[in-house]
Amino acid sequence: MNSMKTVILLGLLTGLIIFFGGVFGGRGGMVLALGVAALMNFVSYWFSDKIVLKMHGAKEIQQQEAPEVFSIIANLTQKAGMPMPRIYLVDDPAPNAFATGRGPTHAAVAVTTGILRLMNREELEGVLAHELSHVKNRDILISSIAATLAGAIMVLAHVARWGAIFGGFGGRDDERGSNPLSLFAMALLAPIAATLIQLAVSRSREYEADATGAKLVGYPDGLANALRKLGQVSGRIPSTTASPAVGHLYIVNAFSGRSLMSIFSTHPPLQDRIARLLERR
Repeated sequence: MNSMKTVILLGLLTGLIIFFGGVFGGRGGMVLALGVAALMNFVSYWFSDKIVLKMHGAKEIQQQEAPEVFSIIANLTQKAGMPMPRIYLVDDPAPNAFATGRGPTHAAVAVTTGILRLMNREELEGVLAHELSHVKNRDILISSIAATLAGAIMVLAHVARWGAIFGGFGGRDDERGSNPLSLFAMALLAPIAATLIQLAVSRSREYEADATGAKLVGYPDGLANALRKLGQVSGRIPSTTASPAVGHLYIVNAFSGRSLMSIFSTHPPLQDRIARLLERR
């Protein structure tokens, strides 16, 4: 279900590019925007793991430094038919974990010192299964595609705003292209729509990773209990390394909005994630 939702959302982003590309700059504008966005996200896709790990001051560790983590991941990757990822430790009292890398053969899983102190083995197993599921489901690739499409729309909107300021794109028969006010309004709304769809893709992938992780472990309680604990301490223990720029990678995003602002969140509400997990019993 979540996989189908992701396909539909990516289709919506593609449709927005086709529509707004024609409005803002025709086929040429659309191709240019896609090219610029693809180049930016190509670099991000290939080098994001190194960038993110460096941002967090993550240190690659060996088995003797965290035997329980290695034991859990070795068991889970064997069950999933995946190669063993590189494992990193982040010296941060705030409990969190994330996975990065462009695929199962180029993956890294990072845990904070805070999460190792907070979780028992069953809960830690649930968290690590969730992160490995992001790798197994190739969510980094999916996120990069969504970012490329959303980025292309934002490039087109930027061009359109300048076009509206200087009176629109002359020489077009389409009335929408010759009305600067209409063009400016669409240039403002297009990036918002693209961002909302991109965030919806992220939330869909979190549900999918929860479900895949619970299936990989064999029961949902560990991850459900871990999410409950993380919800209780989230924001109460200040992080020394976390950044809103990469909040979408975390098992729980401490920078996510609440209430009506949840539509701007990279993660679904914790209570919804826990409820869905417990339905899998």
